[in-house]
Amino acid sequence: MEIEKSDILTKEDISLLIHAFYEKVRQDELLAPVFSHVDWDHHTPVIINFWSMLLLGDSNYKGNPFQKHINLPIQREHFERWLFHFHKTIEEFFSGDKAAEAKARANNIASMFQFKLGLIV
Repeated sequence: MEIEKSDILTKEDISLLIHAFYEKVRQDELLAPVFSHVDWDHHTPVIINFWSMLLLGDSNYKGNPFQKHINLPIQREHFERWLFHFHKTIEEFFSGDKAAEAKARANNIASMFQFKLGLIV
């Protein structure tokens, strides 16, 4: 019997998603080295605020996410793995319109970043 999953409705839901997702990132052999310099205690709340802004309309995020990634040694395969873990984490915990929106927004962000980095044309 599968437990029915709720949608992403609160900042606490986003916090669960982001903590679980970045746990996967930190254990991934391709992604972990790219993000080994990150101060997760500082960065995690920023990411939670970013996704809360996108999905819930919160206004606590201030920043430029692309600027934070521009100098990282990342290629298309990093984006593919990032999206794999992000989608998988959403599917582990959530189901519904906001969960689908989070996946779509992640895809759009990954595409935009890759375009700006010259990885896709």
